[in-house]
Amino acid sequence: MQLLVSNDDGVHALGLSHLVRELEQYHQVTVIAPDRDLSGASNSLTLSRPVRVMPQDNGFFGIDGTPADCVHLGINGALDIAPDMVVSGINHGANLGDDVLYSGTVAAAMEGRYLDHHAVAVSLVGKAHFATAAKVVRKLLDNIQQLNLPPRCIINVNVPDLPYDRIKGVQVTRLGSRELGASAIDAQDPRGHQCYWIGPVGAIKNAEKGTDFHAIEHGYVSITPLSPDMACYGAFDSVSDWLRDTV
Repeated sequence: MQLLVSNDDGVHALGLSHLVRELEQYHQVTVIAPDRDLSGASNSLTLSRPVRVMPQDNGFFGIDGTPADCVHLGINGALDIAPDMVVSGINHGANLGDDVLYSGTVAAAMEGRYLDHHAVAVSLVGKAHFATAAKVVRKLLDNIQQLNLPPRCIINVNVPDLPYDRIKGVQVTRLGSRELGASAIDAQDPRGHQCYWIGPVGAIKNAEKGTDFHAIEHGYVSITPLSPDMACYGAFDSVSDWLRDTV
């Protein structure tokens, strides 16, 4: 297949190079990734200025924009390619539970939801065994033709930070959840102005069996299908009743 590969850790990230090294043995790979670390960029597109596509010495393309920009341009004619699917990662750290709302890794995959094959976002829950995560992705792609999801769904993959032979297996999971994040961290810029660092992510709230957090904790690869349809269908009846009494 013709793969468009991106990430949110930047075009020179270690996880990206591991992923490409594994996949280019079996597929045609084009890499378009941000020119810097843009973790937490979510699904944002750069609309206030043009973005530049810059060839890199390693054959990749860097963009001075977001992960979603990278895939948007890659599937909309910025380069002379016609990707079959998008693979995003390998992220340096987890994208579990509420993390997917902020993740540029997941966003890059979600931007590939229009293509023939369901996009894959992959994250390593740690920063050591990138080769394990790369091998997991390659094996998933071996059977991607058999995957039949509703249109526009993507697959969010999280891999334990373990040697491949210590992975216990693969589980299909739902998203767990986190508590509210830590307080913002006060700081001052060099000119004395008040500023803030965003605090650490919240502690794990829901890691019960069946969640992505539970799978990772027990040594399994977590596979979570995600959809851009964020409507809360379980709330429709309640909202209808509320409107009936208020409007």
